[in-house]
Amino acid sequence: KEYIYEVYKEKSFSKAAQNLYISQPALSAAIKKIEKRLGCCIFDRSSNPVQLTEAGAEYVKSSEKIMDIENRFENYISNWNQLKTGRLSIGASNVFASFILPAIITRFTAQYPAIKVNLVEASSAHLEEQLFSGELDFVMDNYPLNEAIYEKHLFCSERLVLTVPQKFSSNSLAREYQLSIDDIRRGIHAHPATKPVPLPLFAQEPFIFLRTGNDTRMRADKIFQENGMTPRIILELDQLATAYNVACYGMGSTIISDTLAQKASYASDMLYYKINSAHAFRDVFFYNKQNKYITKAMEEFIKIAQKAEEKTP
Repeated sequence: KEYIYEVYKEKSFSKAAQNLYISQPALSAAIKKIEKRLGCCIFDRSSNPVQLTEAGAEYVKSSEKIMDIENRFENYISNWNQLKTGRLSIGASNVFASFILPAIITRFTAQYPAIKVNLVEASSAHLEEQLFSGELDFVMDNYPLNEAIYEKHLFCSERLVLTVPQKFSSNSLAREYQLSIDDIRRGIHAHPATKPVPLPLFAQEPFIFLRTGNDTRMRADKIFQENGMTPRIILELDQLATAYNVACYGMGSTIISDTLAQKASYASDMLYYKINSAHAFRDVFFYNKQNKYITKAMEEFIKIAQKAEEKTP
């Protein structure tokens, strides 16, 4: 079933053979042997990419049920052996995968070195698909998932801020609101006494936004709508860290999370501004699928993650 499932996932005998570290002829022969025993074809080899036949689709469904039972048993054994074996799969977007999770995973593996941790970096939509299918145990995200389907564990709260290249002339109109990267890292932007900037001061400047569908983009759109503005968007990107990096080169202003500003190691020639909007606040959660068996490894990972965040100044 592993051979067939790999071909089904890759939609290619050659790619599946590479992943399985066997030759393509050996893989084809093994699957033909199974098809002969079953008395039906599992794959339609005339299509490109390779597709499942009707019988093949039922075979895959049955295989997934078997693999789910096997995973449940493996998780049981992991608990029984007090985390001496097992695995944990975590998904996150670029910012969290690059700047937050490495430190948490390092602490977790130091305490439980026998647990194999798999980190997947992808878009929110793709991560949710993998979480729903059971490929991932957790997804770390600031994008709200359906609470009827997913259980959530609060990791932290974050705030969106405006970041503007120092060379932009509009900064001269906003001197009393300016913050440095050190101010952001010390949390000055979160103080009630810190004044939020009037966004119309930057109405003529170019902006870098994320693409439609991203949580930061949705919030940025609402923030500008509240201010009666239509930003001059010159570039749309997929990742927040990429947008910040491009902004640091002076191409345009952008809206980022204070999480990214506090963790990333970028040049200090940017100015930062507090945003006055309810849409600037959001929470970051670890999500897992409701009714999924919560392993001891999952429990311990959440404890370590939340404890690490509590210690963060």
